This record gives sequence, C-alpha cells and structure tokens, in this order.
Amino acid sequence: MGIHIEISAKDGSGTFNGYLAIPAVGKGPGLILLQEIFGVNSTMRQIADYYAEEGYVVLVPDLFWRQEANVELGYDHESWQKAFGFFQGFDQDKGIEDIDAALSVLRQREEFTSGAGVLGFCLGARMAYLAACRCDVDAAIGYYGMGIENHLDEADNIRGRLVLHFAGDDEFCPIAARNDIHAALEARDNVELYTYPGVEHAFARLGSEHYHKPSALVAHERSVAVLRKTIGPHYNLSYLWDKHCEYEFDTRNVDDTMATMVAEPYVNHIPTLTGGVGYKDLYRFYKHHFVDSNPADTTLIPISRTIGDTQIVDEMLFCFTHDREIDWLLPGIAPTGKHVEIPFVAVVKFRGDKLYHEHIYWDQASVLVQIGVLDPTGLPVAGRETAAKLLDETLPSNELMPTWPSSADKD
Repeated sequence: MGIHIEISAKDGSGTFNGYLAIPAVGKGPGLILLQEIFGVNSTMRQIADYYAEEGYVVLVPDLFWRQEANVELGYDHESWQKAFGFFQGFDQDKGIEDIDAALSVLRQREEFTSGAGVLGFCLGARMAYLAACRCDVDAAIGYYGMGIENHLDEADNIRGRLVLHFAGDDEFCPIAARNDIHAALEARDNVELYTYPGVEHAFARLGSEHYHKPSALVAHERSVAVLRKTIGPHYNLSYLWDKHCEYEFDTRNVDDTMATMVAEPYVNHIPTLTGGVGYKDLYRFYKHHFVDSNPADTTLIPISRTIGDTQIVDEMLFCFTHDREIDWLLPGIAPTGKHVEIPFVAVVKFRGDKLYHEHIYWDQASVLVQIGVLDPTGLPVAGRETAAKLLDETLPSNELMPTWPSSADKD
C-alpha cells in the first residue's frame, strides 16, 4: 500500500526515509508511527497499512538513520543483538527533532486533512510520550514503552491526549517503573493508562511469541477510540451497518454486500461455526449458503443499538419460517415449516468506513426447540418465550428454576 518519501532533518544534517501509507479514500488525519528497536521493518509497514485502513495518513520515519540508514531487522538472536546496539547508540533528543520534522512533512502533504497523532511501540512508545511533551500533537499513544519513568518531569508540557498501554509482566518496564508513571500521570484528565495482566513485552506484535490477541484487540480499540475523538475521521457506522444488512436481507446482492467490507473480512456465526475468513471464502459463503438461503419472510426487529468508535453492538429479534434448509443457521436439518423468533446479538467491527468482521450470537437450543427437534422437557432451555420476554419484560421470570418457589418466604 505504501511508498517511501524523503524527510529533511531540521538541523540540516541530511535527509532520511519515511514509509508513507495512504487510506483508500486518498486523504485523512495524520499519524506518525514510531518504530521498535528493529527499525522500519515489515512489521512496522504492516501496522502502517493497517492504520491506513482505519482512515489515517501514516508516516513511519527512520529514527536510526543517524547511525545507519534504512535499518530493517528481524527477530532472531543476531537481529536482537544488532537492535540493542542501535538502541544503545540512539540519541533520543535528535530523535524527537526527527519526529518533529516528520510531523512537518506530514502536515504539508496534500493527503493530510487536519489533526496529527503519534503512536509507537517499545522504543517508539517512549518517543511517543516525549513527542507528547515536546511536539505539537493532538494525541500520543504508546505500547509497552521503556524508560518513560525517567522523563516524568516533562509531563506538565503535555498538551494533547496521552494513552499508554503496559504489559503486566514486562521485564523492560517492571512494576516499580509503572508505579512511578501512575503516580505522576494517572490523575491527569488528558491521560489514560492501561495495564494488561499476564502478558509480556510485545503482546501486540502479530507473530511475536508473546502476542496475546485478546489484549492486542482491546488495546487497539482503545487506541483508535482516542484517535477518533481527537483527530477523527468520523464515520456513520450505523448507516454503514444498515446498508450492509439491506444488501444481505432486502436486495440480496452478494457483490454489494462484499463491497461494504474490507479487502479480507470475516464473519463468525458463533453457535454453528459458519461464515468465512477472507474474501474468497466469505464470498462463497454468502453466495451459496447465506444470502439466498434465508426464508422469504425473514425479518429483523431492532431492539437496541450501541455505537462505539470502532464497532456496533446490535440487539435484535430474528424471525423467519423454516420453509427451506438454512445452511448457516440449521445446517443439515430439513424444513419443518415452523415459525421461529430468536434474540440475536451482532458485534460488528469496522476498519475505517468498511466492515471488518461480524460476531453473531444466538441461543441455538431455543431455535431447536421452536422447530420441534429438541424436547425441552427437563432441560433448562426455552423456545419462543425467550423472544417474547425480550419484548415484554413483565412476562414471568425464573420458571426454569425448580428452586424458585422455595425462596418466596425467605428474607
């Protein structure tokens, strides 16, 4: 996705490279992405492309250029040794000057709209903190930074918003350092500090032996939420999701449905493990097993919608007559002609203005009871009653609990 550009040092000592990734729409707020100690390698370029999908014009400056231009290391033992050598020889004050130069170049790009943030990992996290203190940035975000505790005397200079993500078991930022950082920063209204228990340094780097997907996902959501609030871009996620559902259930057009999604999306219907990962499999799923497999009377009745900065959580009733085999919902079960009403929850994640994934939840036991293939006698399951009570909360509760009557006279 990206290209390489030249950045002129502010002290006149030369030029250095930066990797530039631009969103598909061709413009957006600016984001300076700051490297780990391994240079501007494939990992950093992939992260830049990822944030470009989120809607940002991303520039990754080569911070080691004063020692050696275009450092690009892997994660084997020899690369680690070289990386620590560059880290030990790094002049962070000059590094901040180079970040400031990159910010200037970014703001002059025609793709840049307004607002600029910095985001860094490892060494880059410390530099993001220092950029928040010394540069004109609207937001600064750091993942598992090292040495921030040595620069807390600069915190009064922070003008934008600062977010720091810490690994609970990070040997490079131990608990004593985190305690100092919390003591100095946590009371500030423009600072957010998060610690992820039980994870280690590099928990957000895909492919790392310490990669922890749940923590990485939560941290990313928090990071993008701060960027959205401070520099944008702002999307009407509700409208985008409604159009996606329109193409799925009303016009039943697979190509239009896929056009609302990122290049490599995925869908996971949790109870039946149906859906698809990646464009090819998801297109196949939609075309042959979903869009035209839904009964003609399929109806979605909205109950509630929660809209975040990066995702929507939709609560609804899914209603249909089982007049055909429904591969994704009732795979392998012949039509029964029964009418079904079930509560649905959809967790819909976006990247920029495109859907990235859908996690869809429902009570499969309730479906099986309603079509008559599961006898609920003696089992803690219900049929259409689950949908009815969602619409009318005054309907009886606790009728599946044999012990409920025994507590009537208890305090």
